Amino acid sequence: MMNANRLYDSPVKIRLCTALLALCGWLWFNQSYAADKADVVKTFAHGQINWSAGLLIANGVAAPPAKKEAKEPLVLEEARAQARALALRHMRDLVLNTRIDSLNLVGSIASTNDIMMAKVESLVKSAKAVRQEYLSDGTVEVIMQMPLYGGFSQLVLPEEIKQIEPIKTVSNGNGNSENVLQESRADIEEETYTGLVVDARGIQFSPAMAPVIVDEKTREVYGSAFVSREFAVQQGMSGYSRDMQTAGQDPRVSGNPLLV
Repeated sequence: MMNANRLYDSPVKIRLCTALLALCGWLWFNQSYAADKADVVKTFAHGQINWSAGLLIANGVAAPPAKKEAKEPLVLEEARAQARALALRHMRDLVLNTRIDSLNLVGSIASTNDIMMAKVESLVKSAKAVRQEYLSDGTVEVIMQMPLYGGFSQLVLPEEIKQIEPIKTVSNGNGNSENVLQESRADIEEETYTGLVVDARGIQFSPAMAPVIVDEKTREVYGSAFVSREFAVQQGMSGYSRDMQTAGQDPRVSGNPLLV
């Protein structure tokens, strides 16, 4: 991390932050639960948050009413409706237990804000059923998904994450467009990074919607001030992977990412 601090304090700061604004970096996190080899997954009793795929996944299981034939269409439909209702209830629990930052879960904020809670309830109702299975005994399982990004991110991301305009270009008088900040081509090629990869193995770290990275003096080197709200809403402030090679090759940072 010391090398990273020196880089941050050097002239490369502007170009590195620009890369983060565009790509928002990639955080690496080692966790035992995973839907895929490289996925970072937080597992709950009736679902999971896949931070790599950006998905909330909940399930509901219901058995048919007793003393009725499981093959009867109405009985199966009743079991399916019950399973769906349970899946939505479990999805609500997942949403409320989604971490926004180191201090707050969605539920801890929504519980004090009736308007936000109503919007959370509305988003949960929009979750999509992606799979339903009928077992031989008539039991029905419904799997539902809801994206972490889009409307959910817009609702829960901190207000201090603002929309940032892209770097503008100006004419140099010869008909050519150049960046407002003029530096030698050799310096740019030597110091420009396409994103940030943080190896977080061995530290206490939990995935969050709005992560913050600080240096040894607790100075913020990545957080809400470094990301455009539009990108954070659509792509997330950061990505998560359990595999370093997968992280480095992700389109968000591929090319010449800075590894710390």
